[in-house]
Amino acid sequence: MGNITMETSANNKTISRNKLLGVAGVGWMFDAMDVGILSFVIAALAADWGLNSSQMGWIGSINSIGMAVGALVFGVFADKVGRKTIFIWTLVIFSVASGLSALTTTFVAFLILRFFVGMGLGGELPVASTLVSESVEAKERGRVVVLLESFWAAGWLIAAVISYFVIPADFWPIEGWRVALLLTAIPAFYALYIRLHLPDSPQFTARPEAKKRSILQNMAGIWEKKYAKATIMLWILWFVVVFSYYGMFLWLPSVMVNKGFSLISSFGYVLIMTLAQLPGYFSAAWFIEKLGRKFVLVTYLLGTAGSALVFGNAETIEVLLISGILLSFFNLGAWGALYAYTPEQYPLIIRGTGSGMAAAVGRVGGIFGPLLVGSLLTAGYDFGLIFMIFCISIVIGVIAVIFLGKETMQTELE
Repeated sequence: MGNITMETSANNKTISRNKLLGVAGVGWMFDAMDVGILSFVIAALAADWGLNSSQMGWIGSINSIGMAVGALVFGVFADKVGRKTIFIWTLVIFSVASGLSALTTTFVAFLILRFFVGMGLGGELPVASTLVSESVEAKERGRVVVLLESFWAAGWLIAAVISYFVIPADFWPIEGWRVALLLTAIPAFYALYIRLHLPDSPQFTARPEAKKRSILQNMAGIWEKKYAKATIMLWILWFVVVFSYYGMFLWLPSVMVNKGFSLISSFGYVLIMTLAQLPGYFSAAWFIEKLGRKFVLVTYLLGTAGSALVFGNAETIEVLLISGILLSFFNLGAWGALYAYTPEQYPLIIRGTGSGMAAAVGRVGGIFGPLLVGSLLTAGYDFGLIFMIFCISIVIGVIAVIFLGKETMQTELE
């Protein structure tokens, strides 16, 4: 009888974990769908509105400015009002703003709405990873958070499929890119489902005293002697990872077009590269509980750096595809480890604040990445030099993890 009770309890935990992963993961997937579609929309807008490289860079950067603000604001408030409430509001904000951006007729109006899209995206991602981290056991926490990140790949795949079939299509009098952006408003309806089915963090609800701390106390808390080294490490790591990711991936379709491929064929090639994200996540999910967070971060970031160097200098479609596939594999595996690693650096009372502020610093890097590419292209530099810069920045992040990071594999959260 005792064994039956234990088995039932274990099954309930599995169901609860899987339900949480599914509910939070689908929200994560919609986030990725929006970001993925944006990378294709930028290329389409350049042709439709006659945008130059600098203007194209600003579209990606304004998104990151919003993400920086959202990560900071919503991360801080997640420690005051709870993870679930913030998760819902961030989904609604980015969904509505993304849908409205499809109706814009001017470049400035599009930028304003992309700022609010970014706010929702930037707030949702660290809050969702914090919620999941606090809801699963230490022995599987890293793997589950990486699997949560794997929904990002699914969202990118959906974005690539929508972009391949929808953006180039003729929906006269509506442009294809507008139809694609309207599809990203779907998460607003999903937010209603979350309100009914998603439990809040059991650790957070069990510690009501956490809500009594002021926002300034929490922001100062991440710089206490015990957490200062982790904060410095995370800020460096987040900055270089987001800087390189948005600098490279938002420009992938444009890189392909620049190398002589048509817009439609470029979308197809990027779809192939995107498929490599899934094994990247799944391999990282397996290694992270076998060999540790630091191993996965260092290995996958170095793989990203090497792939970026080759991709930026590729001259043939074969080299371009292979290096692009490896770039997706390693980079997104590293992202999964980053989201697993970040909440583990802080205790419950400042976990949302610490994760949100690290992500906010990262989004500052996301502002400069696309702008750098646009500015250097306008100045006449080629993609080889640009991707070399991203390669070097990633190596700096690796050094920070090696010398400042601590291993948190299977440790209990405070």
